[in-house]
Formats: sequence, C-alpha cells, structure tokens
Amino acid sequence: MHILSVGGIVAIYTGEIYGKQTASKFVMYNVLKVSKQLVTLQNIDNPLSLFETTEQKLSASGYIRVSQTPFIDLESTTPKRRKAAKKPTRCPLTFDFLEDRADSERPAPIMQDLFS
Repeated sequence: MHILSVGGIVAIYTGEIYGKQTASKFVMYNVLKVSKQLVTLQNIDNPLSLFETTEQKLSASGYIRVSQTPFIDLESTTPKRRKAAKKPTRCPLTFDFLEDRADSERPAPIMQDLFS
C-alpha cells in the first residue's frame, strides 16, 4: 500500500475512493497509484478514464474521501471494462462493518446529488 502525506495534510492511500459533486451528479474515483508528487485516479463509472493530479490540487478542487475500502465492479458488461479491471487484493465479497458494505458494493455518496 502506497501513502502520500504532504506537510501534515491527510495522507492518501492506494485503493481509497474520492468523490466530487459536478453540475449533474456525484462522481467517484478510485485511487490507483500514489507516488511522491502525483496521485492517479480512475473514474469508477468509466474505468478507462484516468487522470493524474497532486494532493494539494485534489483537496483544493473539492474532492472528498468517500471510502477507504476498495470498490470492485463485479458486473463488468463490456470487454473494455473487463480489460480495465484489476485483480482485487482481497475477496470482493468481504464485508467491512465499519463501512457497512462489501468491497463489491458501490459506496454511498457522502453528499446527496444536488439535481436528483
């Protein structure tokens, strides 16, 4: 597990899920990789959508940590999604009583969608 901590700011771990409220919905991102300077995020709804940012930009842009438990999509329907899926580090059906969900269950957004 990789960790990024910059000047006492909250550390970011590989496998965490961050979310951001956009104009139309709440979008969630999986933290794929953490290096000294960069954090690589993957859109949960579109696994082929990746982007890199810094920890400072992540917090300044309004991203919030939704979950520290991985989300594994067991219902991959398209070949691209199956190809983009990584091997889980633990059983996707593991129930995390602190998160009140299994690894394979999508985390509930902390904030309600503004437009739903």
